[in-house]
Amino acid sequence: MSREDPTIGVLALQGDVREHLAALEAGGARAVTVRRRCELEAVDGLVLPGGESTTIDRLLRVFELREALRERIGEGLPVYGSCAGMILLADRVLDGAPGQQTLGGLDVTVRRNAFGRQVDSWEEDLPLEAVTGGGPPVLGVFIRAPWVEEAGAGVQVLARLGAGPAAGRIVAVRQGDLVATSFHPEITGDDRVHRYFVDVVRDRVARTAG
Repeated sequence: MSREDPTIGVLALQGDVREHLAALEAGGARAVTVRRRCELEAVDGLVLPGGESTTIDRLLRVFELREALRERIGEGLPVYGSCAGMILLADRVLDGAPGQQTLGGLDVTVRRNAFGRQVDSWEEDLPLEAVTGGGPPVLGVFIRAPWVEEAGAGVQVLARLGAGPAAGRIVAVRQGDLVATSFHPEITGDDRVHRYFVDVVRDRVARTAG
């Protein structure tokens, strides 16, 4: 690693923490776990992993991280959310659990568990040209995943499903330095989504340093 490699945290309360850490390291970042406010304050970017969005929401309160994270997102912290992380970043949630709240930041409406139960998990190759640069598609692994029901005018749609009954549904978005996917790139061994996010963080660091 070089001195220019950003420090990116993975919220380590629940979910695929180890897999995200490995993908970020492969993508050129110094990856660390985040469980405390002091750890959150020390990172240049953050990953919200998949898991159970209601459980992560509850644990954010238990660890007294929720308001601190909302503040940092409001200040421009780059964040990547996969699956449950997408739900946490969304401003609006359909089919949420009673009392469920999000961190917000992305001007999107997501539908929780849009693809069904665990047994309905599936995969699809996605072009994701912003990530691949026209190279081979990214394998999207969808596990009790949300999709984006509606995206605001300032949201860049990175990928839509191309086949099946959910064809056309939005499954990857970016707004400013916030990135979210419905799927789990961290479990496929393909680090290109994480490299893309590392570049987002690196660019943010360069802008703020200037």
